[in-house]
Amino acid sequence: MKLTNKHNLPETIINVLRRPQYSKGVAHASATELMSSPRVVQLRRLNWDDIEEDASDMVWSLFGSALHNILQHGKGESHIVEERLFADVDGWRISGAIDLQELTPNGVVISDYKVTSVWSVMNAKEDWQRQLNIYAWLVQHCKNMPVAKVQIVAILRDWNRREAESRDDYPPSPLTVVSVPLWPMDVREDYIRKRVELHSDALLNAEIGHPLADCSPDEMWEKPTTWAVKKKGNKRATFVSVEKDKAEQKAQEMGAAYAVEERPGERTRCDKFCSVSPWCEQYKTYKESMNVSAQEVDGSAD
Repeated sequence: MKLTNKHNLPETIINVLRRPQYSKGVAHASATELMSSPRVVQLRRLNWDDIEEDASDMVWSLFGSALHNILQHGKGESHIVEERLFADVDGWRISGAIDLQELTPNGVVISDYKVTSVWSVMNAKEDWQRQLNIYAWLVQHCKNMPVAKVQIVAILRDWNRREAESRDDYPPSPLTVVSVPLWPMDVREDYIRKRVELHSDALLNAEIGHPLADCSPDEMWEKPTTWAVKKKGNKRATFVSVEKDKAEQKAQEMGAAYAVEERPGERTRCDKFCSVSPWCEQYKTYKESMNVSAQEVDGSAD
């Protein structure tokens, strides 16, 4: 991977970012890779030497690494810090590095520490459930120990005291603990086996030059195109639908003062956060279709 420094960050920061902080060990996939898009994982592997990431986009990862030192200094007698577990599943070796395991009379409490945003805490992230339940499976499978609870310890980089004082739904502290649903053991195992199958198929297809399976809408953070009914002059919509006909019908019912506005969909991760989009045929096809749609709209307006 090529590390760029577009904003001229200090050399000390660049040096830290250049030095590897993470290893999945001798394994086919880590927990985070396992729950990631198989297409993205393989495109990253195939194009690793050409991928560019800017240092400014990796700054928050430094704070995540710094948390490891805090855990080491703060661990108690019943704590296991940063243990990586390995397990073989259907011919694949998977691994997971667990930030903190606390041994209690009721079982192991697993905590994963994250430097994240307020939005992520206020809007439950499915990936947190998946990651922590993979960890829970590893603990129970590898150690034969029951898991009592899984949770995220979130350090909120954009927390605002004024918002916390005025809103009931806002995190009350810049450090907050988020309880995550713990799946039954058989559900955890079924999820892991399905992910291993998907990634195994993707690796084989990549090796023999066959097309990779497409990313899912969830993996692309896809937002569909919607149609908003708005009173002329107002910014907020009165009615929103993914079906243009329904929106137009609603506007007619509401009268001449209302109009329909198109709100184009997007694939947020692909457009803004995916490092392999330059090599992704699925993304290329999507962008071409969006350009054609835009040209059709422009043509109809002439």
